[in-house]
Amino acid sequence: MRKEIIEMLPKAQGSWSWQEAAHLLNRAGFGANPEEITKWHSWGREKAVEKLLTASDAAEFLPPPDWADPEKIRAEAREKMVAIREQRLASRDLSPAEADRKRREVQRKFQQMDRRRGLDLQQWWLDRMQHTAAPLREKMTLFWHDHFATSVQKVRQPYLLLKQNQTFRVHALGNFRELTQDLARDAAMMLYLDLPSSKKGKPNENFAREVMELFTLGPGGYSEQDIREAARAFTGYEVNRLTGAVSHRKRQWDEGEKTFLGKTGRYDGEGIIEVIFEQKQPAEFLARKLWEFFAYENPPENAVKAMGETLRRANYEIVPLLREIFLSQEFYAPHCVANQIKSPVCYYVQLQKQLQIHHSSPLYSLSVQTQLGQILFAPPNVAGWDWGKAWINTNTLLARYRIAGDLSLGGGNAGGKAVVGMKKIQGMKKRVSGSTATPDYDRLVPRSRRDDLAKMIDLLIQRFFQRDLPEPVRERFVAYAAEKKGVIFTNQELAELVHLMLSTPHYQLT
Repeated sequence: MRKEIIEMLPKAQGSWSWQEAAHLLNRAGFGANPEEITKWHSWGREKAVEKLLTASDAAEFLPPPDWADPEKIRAEAREKMVAIREQRLASRDLSPAEADRKRREVQRKFQQMDRRRGLDLQQWWLDRMQHTAAPLREKMTLFWHDHFATSVQKVRQPYLLLKQNQTFRVHALGNFRELTQDLARDAAMMLYLDLPSSKKGKPNENFAREVMELFTLGPGGYSEQDIREAARAFTGYEVNRLTGAVSHRKRQWDEGEKTFLGKTGRYDGEGIIEVIFEQKQPAEFLARKLWEFFAYENPPENAVKAMGETLRRANYEIVPLLREIFLSQEFYAPHCVANQIKSPVCYYVQLQKQLQIHHSSPLYSLSVQTQLGQILFAPPNVAGWDWGKAWINTNTLLARYRIAGDLSLGGGNAGGKAVVGMKKIQGMKKRVSGSTATPDYDRLVPRSRRDDLAKMIDLLIQRFFQRDLPEPVRERFVAYAAEKKGVIFTNQELAELVHLMLSTPHYQLT
């Protein structure tokens, strides 16, 4: 990777190519079909970047599932309390074994409901990613979900993960410090990092450690004593598990003086975060992560310092830094283009956008996420997912090829559906069929454009790769098409050709 000096991310100069517009939409969003790329290209580089930074969705765009209504959540919380109380009363005259069975029945009812809602929530977010008019906001929501990783497997309440997801979306292009303060009072985050168990005299260090190591300062920017002092400040918080309401009980808060990062005061959690953001590390820590998320790994240190200074000057507002990144010469350099492995979620969303498939079933989407190793709302640990080369191994690469077949080959069945076999997904053994709507190949490649196979291949390369491929690869596609072609090039044959193109290493890169 390049190590030479990059002064303040010099701006890109010269013409703005169609391929550069595609690169911007791939990295700052979830890709696009050729018609969308052409529209963004027509605006020019600076206007396209500004539109990404300022775009928003209409208030009525894809509202959350009906069950997420706060009144319904409160009513269900009361129902759950009544059910638990009634179960306990009814168990007084039962044997221990029978009482335990009844308790498990009540639990199972609510667990099954939460699993269904978890599926709803994943599909709701995937649909937002695919159809949003504000792709950068959704891409940054995904970034924050990984940065402030929280899992429904421990929190166990999809509604709290939805609230957190909406917080990420509101602050997606906002202020890093303000978002960190909000996450320090977020019910899902508190439950995930055991903050409600942290009391005066018995502080739990989990939250304090991760706030510094993973969220703001990075490894080595603090001492073990700083962790202990910060943990004292983050005492006294409570979360109502039934409603998600957060409160701070002063009697359980350690009100004594704490010496933290060289400063002394009677800090609470908010005060600790303010001290953290007085340091220089948070700006450079986040700048590095954003560059690696949008561009490439291991940026030059002086570039990180320059980007960190941009973030500090903007008082931790994200937009000036993102503008600098997306307008920079380095972002469009050859070594930055098509060198990033698509994350599973980005791969899946982009594939559906390019095939112009509008919706998949929640069970199929979960199957895809499970096979490829990135399940929304369930990162593997508080450090989030491992990115880059970690996305690809023999199993996940073959799974990508199978999924490409599911989505593309359904188009040869005259209105049929892509079908996946029997899957056991989180305890639910069902036939995962009707995974997607069929790609409309007559629209993707009109029959009038199928006579010249070389031109048809170039059209498909433009749609799926947005860049020139090595000539031997292109020739292989042309030869395959020539071998398949009969009197006319049918939708079935086109679907098989598309599957071949998607089942290449080149398609895994963005």
